[in-house]
Amino acid sequence: MKHFLPFAAILMSLTACGNGYKNLDIDEFEKITADGAIAVVDVRTAEEYAAGHLRWASNCDWYSSDFLAQIEESHPKSTHLAIYCRSGKRSAAAAKKLAKAGYKVYNMLGGYLAWSEAGKPTTTYEAETFFTESGTPVAVALIKHGTLAISYKGKTIQVDPVCGLGKPTDYATEFPKADAILITHEHGDHLDTDAIDALYEEGRTAIVTNASCAERLGRGTSLANGESTSLFNGILVDAVPAYNYTEGHTMFHPEGRDNGFILTIDGLRIYIAGDTENIPEMAGIKDIDVAFLPVNQPYTMTVEQCVNAAKTISPKVLIPYHFSDTDISTLPDLLPGIRVLLRQMQ
Repeated sequence: MKHFLPFAAILMSLTACGNGYKNLDIDEFEKITADGAIAVVDVRTAEEYAAGHLRWASNCDWYSSDFLAQIEESHPKSTHLAIYCRSGKRSAAAAKKLAKAGYKVYNMLGGYLAWSEAGKPTTTYEAETFFTESGTPVAVALIKHGTLAISYKGKTIQVDPVCGLGKPTDYATEFPKADAILITHEHGDHLDTDAIDALYEEGRTAIVTNASCAERLGRGTSLANGESTSLFNGILVDAVPAYNYTEGHTMFHPEGRDNGFILTIDGLRIYIAGDTENIPEMAGIKDIDVAFLPVNQPYTMTVEQCVNAAKTISPKVLIPYHFSDTDISTLPDLLPGIRVLLRQMQ
């Protein structure tokens, strides 16, 4: 039988280690990352990462000339990093560099090859990691379109989960049961009963949505614009307006029906706009760390509207999503004061 080192023992050995990082086998690595308290970073190339990686792992290529700068921009020194590469060679070099820079680091021996050969869970969904005021990581899997999955302290929130849309998702096998499901509105690319049924567990999964979705599902907490509710671990969910105002487009998302959501997780504020244009109510949305804004007219925003919305909200990080075939490549240049992450979220 495999005996795992207790987390406290691993931490003590890491602290005492002269090189500042600790090598772990795949079982030990799996154990210490299971509760979401440590940020997981894949240091392989973007192409390797896209072909498959550990669930909730973000990507930073060791071969990048600014590898350390990228890590320092996105990961506070107070956090612990669990890193891996293909076989363990690149991650060992990265661990040494990160430890020298002041990080506490765990390096997975055998790398992704050993992990996958052992049948451990992998995924192809990109993820980004953000941090709460107390330094706890919040990982966001960027699944597709308007669909996100959020991991915090070992629990998950699914946002607008759908099974299809060009990147089929088998929720029954690809994700654990959700602790919460947020649904912005009733359109088929946001409300998918098959996905919800696969993720739902009676007595565990909270559903938060608007009135029309709650009626269709026959379950869930219904929030109107301006209302709030609380989830596990003190997470606050605020429902905010999401609608079209452009003439000829208002039938897609009428005012007062749909929700965007603001999640406040230990001080970290994530704005998930849902299907909306740059409505006047955005002027009241403050102190946002991460904003997900949709960019596909006629249903949501033009690039110009997205720029105006971002300037109004002024998030620290903007991730455009739900953009279909819209060319969003100009957004970083148009928003020089905001960190814009262009990801595969068609």
